[in-house]
Amino acid sequence: MAERLEYIRISPELVLDAGCGRGADWPLLARRFDKARILAVDRELDALCKARLRGPRAESGIAQLIPGPRLPVTRMCADFARLPIKSGALDLVWSNLALHWHDAAEAVLPEWSRCLAVGGLVMFSSFGPDTLREVRSAFAAIDLAPHTPAFTDMHDYGDMLVASGFSTPVMDMEQITLTYEGAHSLWRDVRALGGNPLVDRRRGLIGRVAGERLAAALDATRLTDGRYRLSFEVLYGHAWRAEARSTADGQAIVRFAPRERA
Repeated sequence: MAERLEYIRISPELVLDAGCGRGADWPLLARRFDKARILAVDRELDALCKARLRGPRAESGIAQLIPGPRLPVTRMCADFARLPIKSGALDLVWSNLALHWHDAAEAVLPEWSRCLAVGGLVMFSSFGPDTLREVRSAFAAIDLAPHTPAFTDMHDYGDMLVASGFSTPVMDMEQITLTYEGAHSLWRDVRALGGNPLVDRRRGLIGRVAGERLAAALDATRLTDGRYRLSFEVLYGHAWRAEARSTADGQAIVRFAPRERA
């Protein structure tokens, strides 16, 4: 996302970091848009409270002892789909690997559209359907309960962007495969992603026999060199906020250009 940002020529005054977590992207946004105010929103209050507000410091010398300048960040604990922001207030919505954690992306994108000014930009990344496929395959050996989110397909995001009032959406994807010497390291990384956010997830422990079946099923996904693998499909999207074509009650908006005088 940082690489793609270099090709965007805008000077936003108000930027929303949607799903900011502990503020990992704030230094990047502050450097790229040094005159912008940053709003940071996340549903996890604990993450917001622990977010680092200070900018990067020098790696050596006396500068390490001097606090860096505070970034112009305002934090909010809120739902992506119900933002406490007035319509048309934002110039840029930035969301890095957060949208897939929401259980209703089809409600989030219209809300981002509402908050953006006409000509504003949304940039986001998200996990796609092939993400954690080894984990889903392994758990399928013990039960039928969902154990990972139902990650949205790239083409569905494109359709949702158009339906939400965005124009010229661009979606692309890359596949990333991590490998591990042992299953313990793989499960540690899966837990570090944030656990299982599904409301209908299985509750409680799975038991020894089920655990053995799970381990055997995961073993079956190993590569020829014996290493475990974990797949990620990373989606990238951006689109521009278009002028509204209809009112909130569905009435078409017709615009008339002023007639030029002869």
